Amino acid sequence: MNAVILAVLVMVALSLARVSVVFALMAGALVGGLVGGLSLEQTLDAFNTGVGGGAQVALAYATLGAFAVAISRSGLPDMLALRLISLLGQEANAAQQARVKTLLLSAVLLVAVFSQNLIPVHIAFIPILIPPLLKVMNQLNLDRRAVACALTFGLTAPYMLLPVGFGAIFLNDILLANLNSAGAPLGLEVTRSMVPLAMAIPVGGMAMGLLVALFWSYRKPRHYQALEVASQHSQQGGERHTGTPEPHKLGLIMSGVAIVAALGLQLYSGSMILGGLVGVALLSLGGIFKWREADDLFTSGMRMMALIGFIMISAAGFAEVMKTTGEIDALVESAFAVFGDNRGLAALIMLLVGLFITLGIGSSFSTIPIIAAIFVPLALQFGFSPMATVVLVGTAAALGDAGSPASDSTLGPTSGLNVDRQHDHIWDSVVPTFLHYNLPLIGFGWLAAMML
Repeated sequence: MNAVILAVLVMVALSLARVSVVFALMAGALVGGLVGGLSLEQTLDAFNTGVGGGAQVALAYATLGAFAVAISRSGLPDMLALRLISLLGQEANAAQQARVKTLLLSAVLLVAVFSQNLIPVHIAFIPILIPPLLKVMNQLNLDRRAVACALTFGLTAPYMLLPVGFGAIFLNDILLANLNSAGAPLGLEVTRSMVPLAMAIPVGGMAMGLLVALFWSYRKPRHYQALEVASQHSQQGGERHTGTPEPHKLGLIMSGVAIVAALGLQLYSGSMILGGLVGVALLSLGGIFKWREADDLFTSGMRMMALIGFIMISAAGFAEVMKTTGEIDALVESAFAVFGDNRGLAALIMLLVGLFITLGIGSSFSTIPIIAAIFVPLALQFGFSPMATVVLVGTAAALGDAGSPASDSTLGPTSGLNVDRQHDHIWDSVVPTFLHYNLPLIGFGWLAAMML
């Protein structure tokens, strides 16, 4: 068996068996290197070389985590959540329940989208916002599967399309960097502006899936028991158990300035690290925290993003071992022999392989370093354009993020919707998001690859 295929199978099998993804990547790299003809020392050297390439992404995640913690300390996310809960609580008594449902789903979707870029707190807002809203949802007989689909769309689609916040890491630091790294010896050159344009069609497929989920699949009323639930504020039993105080005026202004500055610098420089650092500095100037507390702030941010960062680093090491074995070229040649000149079948198989890998490890960010080294030579050999190559690699990586039992995009919504034990993780979060997002991604990704 080809060493690359065997390594991927080992890695995915261990991940599906709930073994740590970091350990699974290291074990897969070790097996692939040894089967590919490398000695143990050569395999470890290659892995260590690749690990260095993932350091920038890990640092970007740590910076983003620090920025998220600093914004949380400002009280801005809590204030927005409480205002939304108060508004919906008043609206829930109105006769026009359809209008209230639309307002609630739109608000949840908007907050989820902003959690990836404008206020990059990722899934940290869910324990604050969702549990208090369950009472309103129960009064409206709103199917929580629709809410799960709205949350997962907001957690995944923005980073695939918008090059700010987590999107800056996915599109620029990971997807663009790995495409150019794997394609440089073959003459492929991808610019920063090409990536969001190429990913627009697959994201359009996800948007269609969202509309189907909200207006057809889960539009009917679903009844839940009216159980009392506690939000994160009351569970903490500490400084915020009686409510979240509004931030002082200067802190609120500086929070807005910091968010705008961080976004602007990301768009101008393409660096999340620079944007996050400036945002943290401005929040410190606004009195959100003292500068001597910055060390604790970064420690909290790194703790929040540590697992994702280590997965990124390990995935980069895994990819480097696969390149060093030379088995990628053999895989490309054998695939070309099997597919012949059938570009459509080749594109479909690449997308399904990406789905298989991401479902196993639960992270589309970690999938790109693994598949780019394989897919880029394969796509170029089949005559796909640079834009089509971006679509194939980006969509193959994104496939499986929604719908993976181990992904933050499904674990996060479940953590908020299941606080009263009436929302099943697999059947109410994983299966609905898998059906409504992965199937359109395959169809629209394949169509985009064949058209571009």
